[in-house]
Amino acid sequence: MWSNTARAVKWASGAILLVAAGMFVTGARHAQASPAKTAAQTGAGQVALVRSRIKHIFVIYQENHTFDNYFGSFPGAENLASPLAQAHGFRQYDPIGKQWVTPFRITDPDTSGPSQSRDVIEAKMNGGAMDRFVQEQEKKSSAEFGPEDAQSVGLLTMAFYDCDTVPYLWKYAKTFTLFDHYFQAMAGPSTPNNVEIIAAQAGQSQAARDAADRVDSGKKPGVPIYGDLDPAYPPYEQGGKSKSTQIDQQYATLMLTLGGTDDVAAKANTAGVRDDLRTVANSGKAAIPWAWYQEGFNGTDTGDPGYEAHHNAPQYFGYLRNNAVFWKNVRPVKTLLSQLEEGALPSRGIFYVKGGSNNTFGWKPVDPDPVVQKNTLGDDDHPGISDTDHQVGEAFVATFVNAIARSRYWKDSAIIITWDDAGGYYDHVPPPNFEQCSDGHPCGDGPRLPLMIVSPYAKSGAVVHDAGDTASVLKFAETVLGVRSLASLPDEKPYLPQGPRDASSRITDLLGAFDAARLKGTRPPIPAAAATIDDAIVNRIPTPMNCKTLGITPAAVPGADRAPAGYRARTRVFVP
Repeated sequence: MWSNTARAVKWASGAILLVAAGMFVTGARHAQASPAKTAAQTGAGQVALVRSRIKHIFVIYQENHTFDNYFGSFPGAENLASPLAQAHGFRQYDPIGKQWVTPFRITDPDTSGPSQSRDVIEAKMNGGAMDRFVQEQEKKSSAEFGPEDAQSVGLLTMAFYDCDTVPYLWKYAKTFTLFDHYFQAMAGPSTPNNVEIIAAQAGQSQAARDAADRVDSGKKPGVPIYGDLDPAYPPYEQGGKSKSTQIDQQYATLMLTLGGTDDVAAKANTAGVRDDLRTVANSGKAAIPWAWYQEGFNGTDTGDPGYEAHHNAPQYFGYLRNNAVFWKNVRPVKTLLSQLEEGALPSRGIFYVKGGSNNTFGWKPVDPDPVVQKNTLGDDDHPGISDTDHQVGEAFVATFVNAIARSRYWKDSAIIITWDDAGGYYDHVPPPNFEQCSDGHPCGDGPRLPLMIVSPYAKSGAVVHDAGDTASVLKFAETVLGVRSLASLPDEKPYLPQGPRDASSRITDLLGAFDAARLKGTRPPIPAAAATIDDAIVNRIPTPMNCKTLGITPAAVPGADRAPAGYRARTRVFVP
């Protein structure tokens, strides 16, 4: 499926000339965040404690929501009621309706999906002013819809939910730890950010190394990855691959460093990472287990309904896809549930969980509209008719959190719940800038996303302001599992700061989520019961849980109770 409409600060840095590829570092956006805290700054003692406690990392990686879209009224966070919001796009002009629009609360979990293409996202952010979401979306949607539908999608960019619609997510945030200055690592759609979570880049080092592979648009195969082209290798969703596919990605990933001495078995498609593989294989360190579980993946060259090839990050790398030593770790999503129940996971490792555009759990949206019933059965939380009802999406998250909490692994786990990209929605916090990319825009960051850490050792009800992005997830895994950074590897290091950002001091390693007293054992860990939600509730849509039952009073966002004239949750014209 394509990511399109139908699926539907003062952070300064000097310009540093990068002679190898003619790129430079620039800083124009302003992010109000605490400085990133890294392992070195946290202290060896804290790192040792985290390593002694956390053995299993689970990453539940959903789709397409900004922080403001899901947590814009979360109390205690940098939310839409803040002065920063008033100064960055809180009031935006609607050219079609000839009116001014401010953020408004909605409860319908079945909506159209705004555009998250890179050029549109950059235009919406408007250099950090964050004030052109409505008009740029209307401009984009006018090429596909009539004025009324184009306006409705444009207005949707300013809508937000709260605990009455996505209560499970708010429960986790209230009970555990929420980060409110975490950004998508590459402005744009799903694929580059799915790749970022295992590579801390989207191909910048390959672009610097191989000029022939470099592109300046997401419509073209090449690097950096700007768009959602399918990977070069199968499997593909039913109906076949897209006409144009992405080139083989040839740079280091977390899977490579986790491979240890097993990396010697990788023989196919090793261009670009030969020295990396050799270095890790010669380290003498045993492999550390990992797995990528995805809805619709079945191990064949054709996925089941709902399989989204452009969300499967390992599939983009020939050396991961075409060497059994790596590819054996890509599995159907329900396999993890069986392994948790049976206690069949290895003694430590990292395990990614991805939904799809069709769920296999039997969940259905409550709206009786036949279009909704037929076309919003996904569980990856991607908005848009032809994908996910958001209560189905959070039921997916809760199902896996429940399974982990009830398993033998809860006592040594850290569950990261986050999203791959902003989905085209408004967020008021301007992201920081990193290296300039070949299309003239910064290589990162994109808009702010939610990230929660659910763990027995997490801080209770904390909002952490440390600055980070998608690479922080990888940085956390490296810190906890004790593997070297991708930026230190021989095939990547010559091209820095292009390439992996996992060694950057500007990006948190997420250790700020953990309670030192719980790690030391002087305060009891959070019990598994605090993370679980009764299955009868999870499997009931709509859920009976809400703000009142959770005891949460959302922050008062001015004007949030008034939807603007012309707003509709879904376009009148359905474009599959």
